Order: sequence, then structure tokens, then C-alpha cells
Amino acid sequence: MRRRASLVLLAVAVFCAALAPLLRWYAYPRLAKIPPNQYQEMVLEAKDATLLDYTGGMQPKKVDKVTIVQTLKGNVEASREIETSAGKDVVVWDTLSYIIGPDGKMVSQIPERYIFDAHTQDPVHATGEMVDGDAVRREGIEFKWPFFTEPRDYLYFDAQTRTSSPIHYVGPRTYRGMDVYYFEQTVPWTKVPMPKKMPIEGIDPATIEAATGTTLWYTAKAMFWVDPVTGAPVNAEQEIQQEMRGGIAAGGPDGKLTAFAGHVKMREDYAEHTLDLVASNRTKVLALHTYAPAGLAAGGLAFLGLALWLEARGRRARDGVPEGGEGISPA
Repeated sequence: MRRRASLVLLAVAVFCAALAPLLRWYAYPRLAKIPPNQYQEMVLEAKDATLLDYTGGMQPKKVDKVTIVQTLKGNVEASREIETSAGKDVVVWDTLSYIIGPDGKMVSQIPERYIFDAHTQDPVHATGEMVDGDAVRREGIEFKWPFFTEPRDYLYFDAQTRTSSPIHYVGPRTYRGMDVYYFEQTVPWTKVPMPKKMPIEGIDPATIEAATGTTLWYTAKAMFWVDPVTGAPVNAEQEIQQEMRGGIAAGGPDGKLTAFAGHVKMREDYAEHTLDLVASNRTKVLALHTYAPAGLAAGGLAFLGLALWLEARGRRARDGVPEGGEGISPA
């Protein structure tokens, strides 16, 4: 009976030992990926901001709050089409940043299509990749870092300038009890396209620049607190400044007019929701990457030890050695 039990335990030990590396190096790389149908909504606010009053004489004024509603929707149909030619799992995110003034009216809205590898978050270049209707070719990451983010600089895409530049790893931080990596990126003053959707109906941004000579300039400091396991930011903030420069609208060739200035942060309820969501996904990733393989390996060793112990006891019994004693000498 003991021999049969030891054989069963040995078989279980072999099974666990074989399954542990299979989960870690075969299942994890294939299962750890961004789902193509993800949907997410985020509300950010810039309190005590400066905003250009388009309907009140084109002058900047202090406002209590500017709200930015960001929606992210996975486009499953587009993902499948691109996967056919790319030969790998691809995610297509259609996003929209909808900026609302203190009066509840739209200030601008900027749509994006972001196409990337579901496993590595590397950009995938395909037809439809754009920012505000302008075709772009992203380099580096945007929105999300790779799984098991490394403590180093990354190349990060800025949608306003349509360019990529390093986002610097500053160091480890603790955000609301979670250990995270903190990153910063500073975008210098850069001439950027005006949003195609303006707060005044009938205004064409291209016409504004051509007819008045006024251009839009932008600078920002972006700050991200990133969970290194999932690569998802648990918090994001931006210090943004936009200026209208030159031409009639800005008061002359050397004129400058603040279009927007403010510190953009997540609204508190969305900050809590984001942290809870990332913590939940973190547990799932660690279970597949670390907990389950380590547990199976430890279990395999335990079952092997138990099988060997039972086999040793069985042999002692067959050899006539009593429990805890020496062999019985013949009379």
C-alpha cells in the first residue's frame, strides 16, 4: 500500500515539476496580453487654470476648473484585420480626449488611434494610426508601459507634438500603499497643430493660421506613477502650457496669448478606481508569472520528499526493521 502511495506521489511530483516551467515560459508569454475589447473612461481636472475665452474677446482668463474626459475603446474588428497581415496579437485603441470648459461647453476634442503589440506594447504601424485625423508613425510607448517594467528610461510618444522623446525613470515611489516606478518627461516649447475641432462653429484651424499668421505652441511636464508588474500607470499628471503666438489673434508678430495653462490631475474617484483595477490585474499577472510556477515547483519538491519517505518506510518494513529501531537479529 505504501509503495502504491509513493508511486502516486512521485507521479504528482513529476507533474508539478513539469507544469511549473510550462506555465512560466510557455503559458505566461502567450496569456499575458492586453485584451482587444478593453474599454476605459477617465476624468481629469485642471483646477485654477487659465483658459482662452474664445467668445469673450479672445483673452485668457482664470477659471475654477477645466475638465478632460478621456475614453479608450478597443476596436476588435480593426485588431483582427491588422493581425492577419502582422502575424501577431494586435490591439487597436480608439481614444478621445474631450476638453470641457467651466461653462460645460466643449473647448476641443482630439481623437487618436493607437495600434500596438498586445504582449510587448511595441507600436505596430498600420493604416489608420493617427492623432486628430493626422497620420502618424509612433515610436516608443504611449498610455501603457510593458509588463514587468524595467527601472530605466523609455521612448514615449507625445500626442500634441506627434513626436517621441525619452521619458526618464526617476526612481521608486510608494503611491497609496503600492510600490511603483516614477517617470517624468519634459516637452520643450514646440509648435503644434491646432485642434481640428474648435469651440466656435465654422472656425477652421488651418484657415486661422493661414489668414492671421497665428500659431499654437505647447510645452508640458508629464508625470507617471507606474506599476512595474502590469506596466499600467496608477496615476498620471501633466503641467501643460499652450500659447497662441504671432499674427492678429496674438496681437502682432511678437505677441503671445495663453491658450491654456494648468496642472492636470485625475479626479479623486477615478484615481481610486484606477488603483483598484491595477491592483487586481497585478495579482492576476503575478499568479501566472510567479505564484503558480513557484507554488507548483515547491509542491513538486514536497510530493517528491513525501514519496521518498514512504518508499523508505516501506523498504524498512519489508526488511524487517521496526519503526524507529534496528533490524531484528535471527535467533
